[in-house]
Amino acid sequence: MKKKLLSVLLTGALAASMFVGCGTSTETTDTPSDAGTETESTEEAGSTAAGGTKVGVAMPTKDLQRWNQDGDNMKKELEAAGYEVDLQYASNDVQTQVSQIENMINSGCNVLVVAAIEGSSLGEAMDMAAEKDIPVIAYDRLIMNSDAVSYYATFDNYKVGQVQGQYIIDKLDLENTTDTFTMEITAGDPGDNNAGFFYNGAYDLLKEYIDNGTLVVKSGQIEFAEVATPAWATETAQSRMETILSSNYANEDLDVCLCSNDSTALGVENALASNYKGEYPIITGQDCDIENTKNMINGKQSMSVFKDTRTLASQVVKMVGQILSGEEVDVNDTETYDNGTGVIPSYLCEPVFADADNYKELLIDSGYYTEDQLK
Repeated sequence: MKKKLLSVLLTGALAASMFVGCGTSTETTDTPSDAGTETESTEEAGSTAAGGTKVGVAMPTKDLQRWNQDGDNMKKELEAAGYEVDLQYASNDVQTQVSQIENMINSGCNVLVVAAIEGSSLGEAMDMAAEKDIPVIAYDRLIMNSDAVSYYATFDNYKVGQVQGQYIIDKLDLENTTDTFTMEITAGDPGDNNAGFFYNGAYDLLKEYIDNGTLVVKSGQIEFAEVATPAWATETAQSRMETILSSNYANEDLDVCLCSNDSTALGVENALASNYKGEYPIITGQDCDIENTKNMINGKQSMSVFKDTRTLASQVVKMVGQILSGEEVDVNDTETYDNGTGVIPSYLCEPVFADADNYKELLIDSGYYTEDQLK
């Protein structure tokens, strides 16, 4: 795809006339007959503002709040820019996502925006995109081992982990204290390339305090493979933490829970609610999900890294327009994200953290949530 990209860019302005069904008639995207498939397609006839071009948006699932927000934001932004949008959710089933992307290609999409369920499992669909010279923007999760990926748009995933790690350092004053603290780690899905960046960003900052005994992980579970949570599942995180608590903290306080995102943090919080009698530890998270934000307000979660998906959606819409008009595509990182076929040009948005002190400014005043949603 990299070798073909120049051709795509030079002819991008003519893309609408080169693909069948892109705005000249109503398109229906077929989806597998799996009863669990989640689908949301825009079936309108072609829009003129963007030359009748059609954009396929593949999202992993509706089970996590953040993907619903990402999909909604993406659809609104793309439609506002004049594109026809085919938005699909795959119920966290890889083969469903493969089929959905293939259907997007066959229905005449000019560009694909793909948030992969598993970064290494979309080979068939990516091969089809490459054969038809359809640019692919990997959205938030890098698609691995495919040269069909043209660009990557995400937040600075290593920095997400750094924000969590630095929060712990600051809250416990680890640079100056002589006290010791207990900590447990709950990381993300091993099939999600981002999970390793989140883990490493935090661990690289906290390692010196683990090594010198300031932070003590009583379970002994430190390596990513030991602390990973398949599918980011709340229930899995809860079950694991319940075991850790009963084995190690029946008579001792737990001071810190480093959790990579809000769904795993929620599992940890659920385990603490039923299996722990001490004060709630410092608990990190990511995504500012509604339930977790309520927990922050109520003192059950300390912070959550805020990644404003409206910012990411706006950037992706800009990149789609640049691709189709043959302009230079806006990226700010050409060194970090190697998907196994080479470094993918990337745009990294900046993450920040929300807590009980600043959530109103970040989440309510900005219009991300209403006050009623957080009651």
